[in-house]
Amino acid sequence: MDKLLWEPAPVPRRGPRPAFTLADIARAGIAIADADGLAAVTMQRVADQLGVTKMALYRYVPGKAELVALMLDIGLDGPPDLDDRDWRAALDAWARALFAAFVAHPWALEAAVGARLIGPNELGWLESAVAALTGTGLRGDEMLDVAVILVGHARNLAAQTTATPVDAEGALDDAIAGLVAGREDRFPALSAALREVRPDQQNQALDFGLARILDGVGALIADRGSGATGAHPVP
Repeated sequence: MDKLLWEPAPVPRRGPRPAFTLADIARAGIAIADADGLAAVTMQRVADQLGVTKMALYRYVPGKAELVALMLDIGLDGPPDLDDRDWRAALDAWARALFAAFVAHPWALEAAVGARLIGPNELGWLESAVAALTGTGLRGDEMLDVAVILVGHARNLAAQTTATPVDAEGALDDAIAGLVAGREDRFPALSAALREVRPDQQNQALDFGLARILDGVGALIADRGSGATGAHPVP
């Protein structure tokens, strides 16, 4: 499996060239998952999409677990170009790009959990986040923790967005308001907060969360008394 993700397929010296690349196969699986979800991806269905037999597909990919790993790595693609940005702007762009990737491929939220083999594109996302923080004075474990927190925020918001794609936050506010109505004495704090919510303040959870997370990171960097060095200085 390591070779499947990390090493290019060898080109045969003799005989016909392979009809498909691993990327071709992964993209066929991605098309199915985007349309019908990860559970709909089977070796048979991917083979049908490619116009080959299932046994022929097994000559390229050993099974569904390996196929999903390829799909995830190709579906996420690589991180955005963060050159010439300070650490905060870089991580903001990084988290928004990851959120967009999860929204574009909701099945990836299910695939990117648990113990599994990580491919080069997915590892490249982590490399990019750590590189953005290099020179800020944070320790290695802290840089990794920042990346994990940002991934969690992007994942959670993407899951909410894809589950209720139209005005997810507004729908939640409306649902809570409906439950609180007539029960204001029991839930006075919620009732007061809901009265202050305006339509233009909804659907800002991604922005708000990113700003607060990065505020905290900035405060930690400032407390260390370190000015940033390198390509990503502290703003």
